[in-house]
Amino acid sequence: MKKSLQTFGVAVGLVLAAGVGVRAADYRLAGRIALPGNGSWDYLTADPAARRLYVTHGTCVHVLDLDTQKPVGEIAPTPGVHGVALAPELGRGFTSNGAEATVTVFDLKTLGRVGILRVNGTKPDAILYDPFTRRVFTFNGDSDNSSAFDAVTGEALGTIELGGGPEFAVSDGAGHCFVNLEEEAEVVRFDPKKLEITARWPLAPGATATALALDAGNHRLFAGCRSRVLVILDADTGAHIAELPIGGVVDAVALDTLRRRAFVACGEGVVNVIGWTDPAHYSVLATIPTRPGAKTLGYDAKTGRLYLSVADFGPAPAAAPGQPNPRPPILPGSFGLLVVEPAGG
Repeated sequence: MKKSLQTFGVAVGLVLAAGVGVRAADYRLAGRIALPGNGSWDYLTADPAARRLYVTHGTCVHVLDLDTQKPVGEIAPTPGVHGVALAPELGRGFTSNGAEATVTVFDLKTLGRVGILRVNGTKPDAILYDPFTRRVFTFNGDSDNSSAFDAVTGEALGTIELGGGPEFAVSDGAGHCFVNLEEEAEVVRFDPKKLEITARWPLAPGATATALALDAGNHRLFAGCRSRVLVILDADTGAHIAELPIGGVVDAVALDTLRRRAFVACGEGVVNVIGWTDPAHYSVLATIPTRPGAKTLGYDAKTGRLYLSVADFGPAPAAAPGQPNPRPPILPGSFGLLVVEPAGG
């Protein structure tokens, strides 16, 4: 491992020395955290205030302490879990369980299960807590809709027909929520109280929209598209502010608004670092090599560390009817997190 870490550090240094111009942004691979289990994974959710990191994985959610980087518990069972939403003021968290169309409600302190909510849709993927309405929304990938719940009582409040398969979603905390539709390559804005769509904004030339983040202070949406472009939108009008080149197979964007940086995780094995001088001027500052498959991430603003889910894979099986591009199997015992941090941090 030591040799591979040294090689990684040299590679990052070469990338940064090539004129990408990041101030004090020499990043290094700090290590890898091994986690049990052999299932697939999806979103990571960091809670910098509570110093916790939630890692979705198969039928459970691993919970780590961000200071010690050690596991502190597990939320299970969560069959086919995709995402985690947190409601700190309520002391509750919520998971989207894609394999059985449910939401697990859990206690943020004990991680114990509080209840189960039934989703009116199929394959809940992203999940969002909106503090403005104290509602939880699942975004159901196979039924093209969103299910709304009262986060306090668990009451089902209705559904929103989105007109396409949803991916990531964000809230501005002021009465507006946003979700990107993957194949339609657009961002939908909806009213979380009325459960009504209020705008649709195209992302072209961006296509296959899979990642979304919001800088609420500057009213900017960061939409990552698998056509290798990051589209930055005005969150009030939908106007395109910038279109920047990124790596392939993007799946997550994390923001550090204090340092004016966005981190774009791409499954081809890179994280693109985006910076801005003001809300009108954005640029690619650096390309950090990670490893293939590292496309989901959580970010700790306190330490500047990035956490990316990874595993090792065996050879892909032969194509079969109905499965022209079968996925390679995950090698047992290989799942974990890459930890990337600023050098000297």
